[in-house]
Amino acid sequence: MHQVSKKWLSIEHLGKLLSSKETLSLSAECQTEIQACYDFLHQKINATKESYYGINTGFGSLCNVKINVDALEELQSNLVRSHACGIGDLVPEEVIQIILLLKIKSLSLGHSAVSLALIERLIEMYNAEVFPVLYQLGSLGASGDLAPLAHLSLPLLGDGEVYQDGVRTSSAKVLEEKAWAPLKLQPKEGLALLNGTQFSTGYGVWALLKAQRLSKLADLIAAMSMDAFACVTSPFDARLHDIRAHEGQVETAATIRKLLKGSALAASPKETVQDPYAFRCVPQVHGASKDTIAHAQKVIEREVNSVTDNPNIFPDSDAILSGGNFHAQPIALVLDFMAIALSELGSISERRLYQLISGQRGLPAFLTPNSGLHSGLMITQYTAASIASQNKQYCMPASVDSIVSCNGQEDHVSMAANAATKLYKVVENVERLLAIELLSAAQALSFRTEKSSPIIEKVVAQFRTLVPVMESDHIFSEDMAKALSFVQNLEVEDLF
Repeated sequence: MHQVSKKWLSIEHLGKLLSSKETLSLSAECQTEIQACYDFLHQKINATKESYYGINTGFGSLCNVKINVDALEELQSNLVRSHACGIGDLVPEEVIQIILLLKIKSLSLGHSAVSLALIERLIEMYNAEVFPVLYQLGSLGASGDLAPLAHLSLPLLGDGEVYQDGVRTSSAKVLEEKAWAPLKLQPKEGLALLNGTQFSTGYGVWALLKAQRLSKLADLIAAMSMDAFACVTSPFDARLHDIRAHEGQVETAATIRKLLKGSALAASPKETVQDPYAFRCVPQVHGASKDTIAHAQKVIEREVNSVTDNPNIFPDSDAILSGGNFHAQPIALVLDFMAIALSELGSISERRLYQLISGQRGLPAFLTPNSGLHSGLMITQYTAASIASQNKQYCMPASVDSIVSCNGQEDHVSMAANAATKLYKVVENVERLLAIELLSAAQALSFRTEKSSPIIEKVVAQFRTLVPVMESDHIFSEDMAKALSFVQNLEVEDLF
């Protein structure tokens, strides 16, 4: 069991927590501080006639409308229901799990003035794998991810829908089955649930965990293509990278050297002096993406461990402060940046594929033994080009846009949620591009008489249990689907 506490939650630990299916519990320290913050707010409300945003006032541009004490519960439930305006494609369950975990983490830090009962219910939902149904569209990433987080909160009231055992069903039915009474939201609770960047950050965590793996896969598959294309190895000499010294570049060059160690193909004499950039500049291109992923990790990890609702409560200093911690600009920028960096891994992969099927370096055109009668892998490159082009379209930064909302009160927004959902698509596309390159590199290696490195030969042998060497034309989409499955399930971490 993982104890939700005030301790820093790293991306590495978060990844292990998600994959292990550990259940959650609240630390004693968190319980004490959550209760103290909750008590402080209620004492304030009862002891003063002062207005506190969203606690005893309306929301957004209605912030100057004072709400009667006897209507504060209705105010919070109205907020959740009215803001549940999501539409479009459904958010995948694996992302919803992260979003729910991040909301629990943020509320548990003791500055949101929610009740222990509310957080315990969120934990019960997480532990039972009851995940609210969320939609991709609706958030501007400014006053928090309002619409999707409203849908995340609906089941607390017995409203909306959830996934239970992977099946979409009504929240009311699940609450009845589990004997969970619908909650009556206390002052500030609806606002604390809806304010926050957990939707955008949840997608960011998912993409970051995928990106770290894709970076390793890209290096592996690039090394396969290098040997298949009879590339020279001098571009990966450590001396070259020590005099530029970008961390990702140095790391990538070292990885390529490790992957090609013991390769007879790599050691064989070469007729060419220099190779195309898609091979020669892998350390520079893959390395720059690694550095971007590392930067994104710092920002996303910081956001995971932050309080991002509004207003925030500070019992120790007797303060209730309205601010803008819900504004997702830090996340929006790195999500856009990460999409660009990952798209480049896919873009250069497509270029290596193009070279492999071009009929150069002793390889037959389109990697088929009988070019002409057979088209071979000709159209796989078309498919890859289509995917790479789509990624470029997705890389138009969402964070440079802003549309005024809420009668001008919210006059600059981050569009982090759009950056997040675009990034999700880029990640999926990069997996597809690497799978197509792997299919082509393995086929190209089948025409070489000398062996590649032990690592690469092992991977190719595993791949051949799914996809045999291509002898003639057939329906290549089936090979591509098997290659994608192989890429998604390969234990790449064990190879490095």
